[in-house]
Amino acid sequence: MKSPLRKSASFFLALLIILCHSCAPTEQVPHDTAAKPTAKAPPELPDVVAKISDYFITRKQLEERLRAEVYRAYDVYSGQAHPVDTKAILRKMIAEKAMIMEGRTLNLLEDKIVYKPIKRFKEDKLVDLLLSTYLKGKITVTEAEIDKLIKAKPKLDRRRAKAALQRAKRRKLVNQFYDGIYKKLRVRKFTHNFPRVVRIHYRLYLDSAQRHEMAFIRVTEIDDDLTPEERDMPLAIYNGGIITLKDWLETLCQNSPPSRPRDLHTIEGVERLLDTALRIPLWVAEAKARGLDKDQKYLKQVKKEEDKWLFRYVRRKKFDEIKEKITEEQLIDYFNKNKEKFATPRKLSIDQIWCQDLETAQKAKTELDSGQDFQSVKEKYSFTKKQTLTSITPGREGIFFEDLWKGDPNDIVGPVKGPSRGGVKWRIVKILEKKPAIMREYSSKMKNKVKNTLRNERREAVLTEYGKELLEKYPYQIYAERIADIDPYNLL
Repeated sequence: MKSPLRKSASFFLALLIILCHSCAPTEQVPHDTAAKPTAKAPPELPDVVAKISDYFITRKQLEERLRAEVYRAYDVYSGQAHPVDTKAILRKMIAEKAMIMEGRTLNLLEDKIVYKPIKRFKEDKLVDLLLSTYLKGKITVTEAEIDKLIKAKPKLDRRRAKAALQRAKRRKLVNQFYDGIYKKLRVRKFTHNFPRVVRIHYRLYLDSAQRHEMAFIRVTEIDDDLTPEERDMPLAIYNGGIITLKDWLETLCQNSPPSRPRDLHTIEGVERLLDTALRIPLWVAEAKARGLDKDQKYLKQVKKEEDKWLFRYVRRKKFDEIKEKITEEQLIDYFNKNKEKFATPRKLSIDQIWCQDLETAQKAKTELDSGQDFQSVKEKYSFTKKQTLTSITPGREGIFFEDLWKGDPNDIVGPVKGPSRGGVKWRIVKILEKKPAIMREYSSKMKNKVKNTLRNERREAVLTEYGKELLEKYPYQIYAERIADIDPYNLL
């Protein structure tokens, strides 16, 4: 049975959706010259609905995206729901993969904005993999050990005592493991450079104090305020690697200013921070020596992280290409043409009976129609007994708001769907009060909101056009017969 939400959609919207879903199963985008129509999807990839290079999009991924797009397609100001077409959203997902591919083609992984966070990610994952591999099966706690600790600390229960013992054993094993790696890699410190580190740190700190309200060394100052010779000054070496002043300072900057060491004006403080800077490189060196950087699960994690950063960075670079500045006249003109987007939102005060399924909601509605009291029916059927009266807006309800707005005070609407606990549930809704939107006139207080809305529209247009260009450059396939039965609105 289709939901009342679908039944209450406007004729125009319904017609558009029907037309979208009546396309031939093997239809491809006429203007996407790089697309290769595929009459039959590969049987060895039963869950895949599209492919571009070595990227695959599964049906589950598409359905998750469609759910989000259905909510996003609703204009909370105008109250209009734009039709969500399965194939169009799938092409958008493919275009996003193409942006990642373009980022790799342009070698953007070498850009420091992308390189640094990915480097940290790779190092952290390698260390985690190394330690989990080394510690596997080594951290054991006996009942006798738990009893002994509880006797010494009676306030501990067995679960907390066991956890404390495991932490202590893990810490001891990790430290022993690290000490062995430290010796094996033959670490040697350049202590004669430590006094110079003290002076350079003090200089950077004073420079920062003169330029900023709060005095602390920033990452940008490492590159901008040090000479190449200072950045590359060695502080320690080990088999296969070196720790420089730049590495030392970057370790410092990984901590927030309040938690940074207070003794860096001393040789001892410099060495303690150097010991911290050494740990990750030594762990990583050991992980690579054991071949863990070739682990397939690890490589998949790295690629996923690279893709995430590349997509963000490619989008950002495209947005930066928008050179035209937004003038006050353009803002006023845009506002006057889109006043509904900046009106105070419509509001409804409602009471509602949340039901586990449609059958329960229908039973509740039948009893209400027979004249039973709303509160008593709510106590009988609702799975949220303590819910109080609530006020809702289009922004909170999304596509579900319009069905409720059609009701008048004291009307009982339903069964209808609605957002509940991160999902969608059936409900019966009693309308208590309606407050229509109030149109506003342009003012300086609204300037930033209008500017951001207009800027986002421009960015979306640029991104859409860029996606089309990339889909003409990179061949892709859509296995249309595998998405022909997907209705975005039935996924809610």
